[in-house]
Amino acid sequence: MKQALQQITKIWSELSPIHRVIVSAAGVAVVLGIGAMLFWAQRPDMKLLYGKLGEKEASEVVKELEAQSIPFQIGAGGGSIYVDSKDVYRVRMDLASKGLPTADGVGFEIFDRSNFGISDFVQRTNYTRALQGELSRTVAQMQGVKSARVMVVLPESRLLVRSTDSRPTASVFVDTGSAQLDKAAVNSIRSLVASSVESLKVDDVAVVDNAGNVLSEDLKSDPQLGSAASVVKYKQQTEEYLASKVETMLAKVLGAGNSVVRVSATINTEAATMTEERFDPEGQVPRQEVTIEDSTSTNETSAEQAQGAGVAANAPAQAAQANKPGPTKASNTSRSSKTQSYEINKTLTNTVKNPGSITRITAAVFLAEKSSETGEITPRTPEQINELRSMVINALGIEVPKNENPASFVSMKEVAFPSTVTAGSPLTDTVSGYVELARPIAALAIAGIVFAIFFFMLRRAKPEEISFELVDDTNTPQTAGALPGIGGADDPASYLPTAKNLKVSPELLNSLIRQKPENVGATLREWLIDKNNS
Repeated sequence: MKQALQQITKIWSELSPIHRVIVSAAGVAVVLGIGAMLFWAQRPDMKLLYGKLGEKEASEVVKELEAQSIPFQIGAGGGSIYVDSKDVYRVRMDLASKGLPTADGVGFEIFDRSNFGISDFVQRTNYTRALQGELSRTVAQMQGVKSARVMVVLPESRLLVRSTDSRPTASVFVDTGSAQLDKAAVNSIRSLVASSVESLKVDDVAVVDNAGNVLSEDLKSDPQLGSAASVVKYKQQTEEYLASKVETMLAKVLGAGNSVVRVSATINTEAATMTEERFDPEGQVPRQEVTIEDSTSTNETSAEQAQGAGVAANAPAQAAQANKPGPTKASNTSRSSKTQSYEINKTLTNTVKNPGSITRITAAVFLAEKSSETGEITPRTPEQINELRSMVINALGIEVPKNENPASFVSMKEVAFPSTVTAGSPLTDTVSGYVELARPIAALAIAGIVFAIFFFMLRRAKPEEISFELVDDTNTPQTAGALPGIGGADDPASYLPTAKNLKVSPELLNSLIRQKPENVGATLREWLIDKNNS
């Protein structure tokens, strides 16, 4: 160890001041680097405990972590808390057992504690608060939503009086930061809230963002097209659908970007209800038939009158003779009647015509000029243009009258598109793919070639020739000689004066180094080269 320190001290004393500064700076840099690596290796691996927390939630979690002396970090503007990865699951379970983090507002946990003697009004108010809190938590979990608040208005139920105009409504406030929710996300929020509240319609849910924009205004359905905005929206949607329908069809035939289609649709915004009643006298149907039959039979008989008066006439024999029947009169009467009722054939038709029907469709189509493989422009023939026009007419469902010109419904023109619109050829795309693939390989090959050239030039480099200068020796004559052990006139050391009679000592070497350090350096290089070659 002592010998190593002596060697280091000797090497340090032989260094020049500039070399000492360089070595010191390098040592300090190495020590700092090792220290930084050790510090980074000893840092705990922090993992997300909770994210997207509100200020109140984050403060409660931080307070509990400080009470348990658990190291943590706060990020994302105070909305995220990180702890050591080995403790994250244990801390989550511990905080969950204590009801942390508590979301903004209350949910249905408000009914977990028993409250005796509360009024019906307080019970309904608690239910509304719980419903709003649960919906707010659910909406806040959606992607792109930082926080949310839901307000629900439920109509008051009365026993005797009930208004037909009262219906539940809801409003949703979402904080999206600087982002913007798309229509699908807004529609899903409306459907979620409407399905969670009884008798709530989707159109009665308003969604507002933190920038003050009413996101649900354009999503309200108006089947009757009662407002001008609804008419414009319906017209725009219809035209965009028909234009994309034709443009995608032409892209399959002509290639992507080789056609531009615009469609204009005339929308009927009138609503009508027609009732039609028709009678057909030829189509009589028997409805009722009544038959009445009446028969009467009458018999009349007249008795003979007694002969005279007195006792003889009133004697029994005379009385019996007086009771004998006299002449008889009979009569029979029969009557029959039939009544038939017929129903006239009647047709009743009710027709309700809603607005939104398309009365007329016109389209304008631009086609890119057709070019051959050599790049020469070859215009399409009128027959080809008419064939394409017929295909567009059939795709749009346009009925062209017999005496009308199809060009008045679908106008088609061939023009030169800019080069940015024209799609590249398959050969160009293939070559571009190969170029992108070969780019990193080419960079590595160039780096290898440069390194090989540098190494070759380094091997071919010759040591710099330094002319030896004779040292000043005033005590001996200027004769050539050689150091002991080094002989020969070709040896550079043979030019030293009276080298044969000199004894090599440390003092002599130090004197030579101080007088001509270039000679000693050249001699050392020659020795190293001879040693490597041998």
